[in-house]
Amino acid sequence: MMDEVTRRAWAYISRVAEPPNPLLADLVASVGVTAAADRIRRRDVDDTLKRATEARYGIDSAEQDLGTLDRMGGRLLTADDDEWPYLAFTCFDGANREKRPQALPPLALWVLGPSRLCDVTERSAAIVGTRAATAYGEYVAADLAAGLVERDVAVVSGGAYGIDGAAHRAALASDGETVAVLAAGIDVPYPAGHSALLHRIGRNGLVVSEYPPGVRPTRRQFLARNRLVAAFGGATVVVEAGVRSGAANTASWAKALGRPVGAVPGPITSSSSVGCHALLDARAKVITRAADVVELVGRIGELAPDIARPVARLDELTDEELAVYESLPGRGSRTVDEIAVTAGLPVADVLGPLTMLDVRGLVTQVDGCWKLVKR
Repeated sequence: MMDEVTRRAWAYISRVAEPPNPLLADLVASVGVTAAADRIRRRDVDDTLKRATEARYGIDSAEQDLGTLDRMGGRLLTADDDEWPYLAFTCFDGANREKRPQALPPLALWVLGPSRLCDVTERSAAIVGTRAATAYGEYVAADLAAGLVERDVAVVSGGAYGIDGAAHRAALASDGETVAVLAAGIDVPYPAGHSALLHRIGRNGLVVSEYPPGVRPTRRQFLARNRLVAAFGGATVVVEAGVRSGAANTASWAKALGRPVGAVPGPITSSSSVGCHALLDARAKVITRAADVVELVGRIGELAPDIARPVARLDELTDEELAVYESLPGRGSRTVDEIAVTAGLPVADVLGPLTMLDVRGLVTQVDGCWKLVKR
């Protein structure tokens, strides 16, 4: 159990610099969170970190932030907690920090909800997409989410309008696990129109943020948040997206973190499908059903079943049987000799296939001639 001094230090560190900050993370790792918070207050840090914390080091609202968290029934998670998703965050270890300096796990997470984050992220998929979703996109997102929770896969998304909201709602309606990763404090319902939805997620799943209470979202925070959506999902599926969109950015993070990426194809006439088709050009997996996603995030050997295909009456015929069948006219009948000529087979080789076709109910003999059985 975290003592109150340490808890307040984590709350202070969570606000003092815009996350993720590698210098702040290194300082906490080397001296501990309590000493790190003290050194920042005393300005006993290097010039780069001093500049990064200059605007906020004198703002210590840890007591108020934790009070808000406690009133909401939430918790502050760090790497010292059993619930910390260690396995999910190992994806940051292999990321290229030169190309993506933000490829860092969070220092702390503000969490609301009954589920355990470490358990949920063991088997999960992120479903993301445009806010300006079409009816097609919302239907597909809901269908995928419902299919995933039916297979015990948690649905991760960003709580936004459009595809995110459709995925969250479908997961809740199916009594499944869902995680909303916010770019604002967990007490800030954003978007405001999803206040009730986020409240339901907080009661039945998880609402997660690396930003302390009261923080309003900015574009920079959305982009930083997207790395956590990608990290929490064992795979990221983009349902609908423009060429430049938050969903495309999340997919880019997933690739950078070594996570599989899938995309749902859409109408070529829809601007909301352009981003998905670009991902498919970049060899994202084509996603058409929940089983495709399970194949990406499931256990070894957990493969998607073959797609059911309609069975025709002629599918199981041998080549000779099919040749004999197709030598019969649509109307009228033919003798065995005529069938042999049309089929290009010796007469002796026609009798056996005719008998088998008769047994299958495909042909019948009338007055010494053979004709098709109409259905």
